[in-house]
Amino acid sequence: MNIDIVVLSIATLVGLYMAANIGANDLANAMGTSVGSRALTLKQAVLVSIIANVLGAVLAGGHVTSTISKGIIDPSLLADNPNMLMLGMFAALISASLWVHLATYFGLPVSTTHAIVGAVVGFGIISVGGGAVSWGKIITIAASWVISPAVGALIAGTIFFLVEKRIMAARDPYAAAVHYAPALLFVVFLVLILSFIFKGLKNLHLEIGFFQTVLLATPCAALAGLFGRRWVRWQVHLKSELRPNPQGYSPVECFFAQLQILTACYVAFAHGANDVANAIGPLAAIFSVVKTKAVALQVEVPFWMLFVGGIAVGGGLFAFGTRVMETIGKNITEITPLRGFCAEFGAATTILICSRLGLPVSTTHVLVGSVVGVGLMRGMGTLDLRILKNIGFSWIVTLPFTIVLAMVLYKLFTLFLL
Repeated sequence: MNIDIVVLSIATLVGLYMAANIGANDLANAMGTSVGSRALTLKQAVLVSIIANVLGAVLAGGHVTSTISKGIIDPSLLADNPNMLMLGMFAALISASLWVHLATYFGLPVSTTHAIVGAVVGFGIISVGGGAVSWGKIITIAASWVISPAVGALIAGTIFFLVEKRIMAARDPYAAAVHYAPALLFVVFLVLILSFIFKGLKNLHLEIGFFQTVLLATPCAALAGLFGRRWVRWQVHLKSELRPNPQGYSPVECFFAQLQILTACYVAFAHGANDVANAIGPLAAIFSVVKTKAVALQVEVPFWMLFVGGIAVGGGLFAFGTRVMETIGKNITEITPLRGFCAEFGAATTILICSRLGLPVSTTHVLVGSVVGVGLMRGMGTLDLRILKNIGFSWIVTLPFTIVLAMVLYKLFTLFLL
């Protein structure tokens, strides 16, 4: 049997395995706070996330992806030997998959983007030399380990402080929620619409300026705000009927649970649009080499790959995602619907701001930082520092682990298969 077909067949299975691991780790982050606060059951979270993730992958996943993830190395350097690129991407895919699976097993939320970037750096160093690697990008990734969670913690913590002070600490939280609902819903919808366009749909390369987008989003957000009071009353029933729900939360907390689910759905959509390519991109590169016997700077990603990748990501969440969801939703700090909303909305706001400033951020890192920020506003004693130390260690280890493993695998593949 042709070696190319063997590699493609195995790579397809590994690509689906990588997609499942992305779901078990990255997508679990998006839904972790919703499950931890009991705003959604595990089954509901899986169903909602699969739908949002597949829609993101198919509608905005970008049918053209760079052969080498994130421009880490120049693929033209491998033009004389396409099989080296094929085996290199194969090694990168396996390396990133194994690392994300290992992190998921221990319930540690890590960046799958950083994992695949590290793996590409590994095979890039051993195939075309360290000088061909864009080390500037590696430095910005390392810097994001500090910047992403710090900004997320600051914004989420600030949101929690304001909401807690103005609504939950008020003499009548229900009346305060009704009073502030229009402004709160306006801000939430404005941020989510802008994030949806700039982050969720960025792969479509829409030629819409920032101010035009703001002008488009503002009336939609204002409309949501106008119906805010009525929506709150509908959600928590009439004031005279206020009573705890089956989960033990007040009706005002239930209002924040709905906002939390809304922001989680956006994060899942953006995840499908941007992160499914971490599994499908290398597979598409291998597919292109087998098909054309040449190295392409950009590769067409078939529709079916995006769809199947989105399904595999959702399946991974259902099969393996429980441990990471518990870490995000329970183990770092106790999550309620209000705290979960502040963490999710803080993460969405952070990602929007950083992406507009051109700062590279990881959704995983931002969300973990946001959860920590909410916990800090309640006191250091509410945080499990042991869990945070383990998470921080896993972030630092991601790049060196995947770099070294990809180098070893690539060397073995070239020795026995070329």
